[in-house]
Amino acid sequence: MKILIVLTSHDRLGDTGKPTGFWLEEFAAPYYVFRDAGAQVVLTSPRGGEPPLDPKSDEPDAQTEATQRFNGDGEAQTLLANTYRLDQVSVEDFDALFFPGGHGPLWDLVENPNSIALIEAFVQAGKPVAAVCHAPAALTEVRGTDGQYLVKGKHVTGFSNGEEAAVELSEVVPFLLEDRLQARGGLYSKGADWEPHVQVDGLLVTGQNPASSEPAARALLELLRGG
Repeated sequence: MKILIVLTSHDRLGDTGKPTGFWLEEFAAPYYVFRDAGAQVVLTSPRGGEPPLDPKSDEPDAQTEATQRFNGDGEAQTLLANTYRLDQVSVEDFDALFFPGGHGPLWDLVENPNSIALIEAFVQAGKPVAAVCHAPAALTEVRGTDGQYLVKGKHVTGFSNGEEAAVELSEVVPFLLEDRLQARGGLYSKGADWEPHVQVDGLLVTGQNPASSEPAARALLELLRGG
């Protein structure tokens, strides 16, 4: 079992000058779910190398068991510092695809041709795809095998408008993910702010927020095991 994790390479919150990137919990929790299940995990990003970490996700109040485990895991840190470029990976080498969130993907994974082509190749190959928090944004320009938007008519979730307002970035992000998923025909649903909420529709898994990252990863594993 071999799983590809796609991380953002984008490190700035719009025109604010403030840093962003991927959210540590949304990478660390799935990484250990996959590794503990015996999967081989490969990391990639648009630019390759070390993806930017949203510093807020490494603050004391954002720490979880998974982030603490990562911060003491030299092997995982080395892997993260040396991600492959997106144009260096191929669907044939992997069984599933996973996108952690953070605000970065809103800027560099939505219209990235390598990311879109990779997702479409996984869909065409009948291999599961998962995305958490802001990362479902990477699905919004992808087309399914019928030529329609991939999320059209599918049960999906992602970072909610209420959660975006709570972090005071509604006017900073290029679009509100809840709105964009609905505009693409997605059957969007959400749970309470910051509580786990995962949607599985066929081979597509989406999670609403950081708390949804571990259950989304477990849902992806279930698909791989034929559950």
